[in-house]
Amino acid sequence: MTLRERLAEYALLIRLDRPVGTFLLLWPTLWALWIAADGMPPLHIVFIFVAGVALMRSAGCAINDFADRDIDPHVERTQSRPLARGSIQPWEAMAVFLALSTIAFVLVLFTNLLTVLFAVVAALLAATYPFMKRFHSLPQVHLGAAFAWAIPMAFTAVHNEFPPPIAWLLFITTLTWTVVYDTFYGMVDREYDLEIGVRSTAILFGDQDRLITGILQVLVWLGLYLVGQQAGFGGIYLGALIVVAMLMFYQQFLIFDREPEACFRAFRNNHYLGLVVLVGMVADSLAVG
Repeated sequence: MTLRERLAEYALLIRLDRPVGTFLLLWPTLWALWIAADGMPPLHIVFIFVAGVALMRSAGCAINDFADRDIDPHVERTQSRPLARGSIQPWEAMAVFLALSTIAFVLVLFTNLLTVLFAVVAALLAATYPFMKRFHSLPQVHLGAAFAWAIPMAFTAVHNEFPPPIAWLLFITTLTWTVVYDTFYGMVDREYDLEIGVRSTAILFGDQDRLITGILQVLVWLGLYLVGQQAGFGGIYLGALIVVAMLMFYQQFLIFDREPEACFRAFRNNHYLGLVVLVGMVADSLAVG
């Protein structure tokens, strides 16, 4: 295999061809930065967090494929991944994970000590999540914590002090949102996961999956509403939340028959939900300003 071919395999390993996961991690991070700075945050902090999001999502994909290297060959959707095909070796995936995580950690060193300490927790969450589906039925909660941990980090980076209550409200809201969309994702592979013996909220919720994800979506909407109230957002943000409610209803429509492709579309649709929330925050602030 030539160097160019190997780099192409690494690009597939870290899902450069599938950026939705990066956006799902990015939007809450930008929400937090905007709220923490009460508007546009310092550009160097924006750069650190945007780059960190891209690096850690890519690192997470590498460690995920390493953890699932014996599972992915048996699942139709994941059979084409580099490790599943055997085009790269497990040690290469680990090397990619360590290299990207190290670069992300170096970026955090340009913030402050408190943010660095929070980053250690972020690294532990990212490194351990892929293995959780073997030990308990709520790996999506672990993923939610990993994805949402950038929120308190954003507040520490801006203010260099322990995150305030609004940060933790946004953290819990984002964690819950992650459980919702990753349950949709798990519904795609539910039959395969049952055969293999790995666990997920999609399996745990069973026939109540639509009801439970619907209840969780209501809680996410309420969390976003309360965040807006605490942050002082007004009518434009509330208008964005109306669009969010419509997107949530559409996602429930998509998963109604539990058809895998439609469930995957419901998962991907959350990218637009996160973007709408950010646009609502920014537009509301600029209108007031």
